[in-house]
Amino acid sequence: MQPDSDLVARAQGGDVDAIGALYDEHHVSIFRYVWLRVGDRHLAEDLTGDVFLRMLDALPSYRSVGLPFRAWLYRIAHNLLVDHFRRANHHAPVALDFVEDRADGNDPSTATAHRLLVDRVKRALREVDIVQREVIILRFINGLSLQETALAIGKSEAAVKSLQHRGLAALRQTLAEEREQVIR
Repeated sequence: MQPDSDLVARAQGGDVDAIGALYDEHHVSIFRYVWLRVGDRHLAEDLTGDVFLRMLDALPSYRSVGLPFRAWLYRIAHNLLVDHFRRANHHAPVALDFVEDRADGNDPSTATAHRLLVDRVKRALREVDIVQREVIILRFINGLSLQETALAIGKSEAAVKSLQHRGLAALRQTLAEEREQVIR
């Protein structure tokens, strides 16, 4: 696997194979990010395609500033989602269904416990501020660094740390309140 910087340089020079390699390298993670935000697999597929079309349009002007190429792609995806939700005039649902694939399908009790946990996290994430939720998804589900997350959402690293801290605190609080309701 070639480093993204080599692939980007080749893609900027018009190398179709390099463009395909960039797509192959990043489309799954971008799709998951979009799917988490829109909650609809078909819409996520369409929007992911749009992300890569925007990438192609902007690729000639792309300049590495010491950050991974994928952070730039997440920024494109973030902006596309902002546009999508602005046009649709509603907030994004939280879809964590792909996480269920990680459960052990051979043990029904483990699969059931995993499903219940995913459902609890989904409900709790809906209660977290939308920007805090996005930081949590980018950092802990998509695995972006602080620096990459900051670039993706257009905030400073300090702001991302703060949003992450407050978002996790809100998530913990919501889960604790839910647990208290179950105990009663």
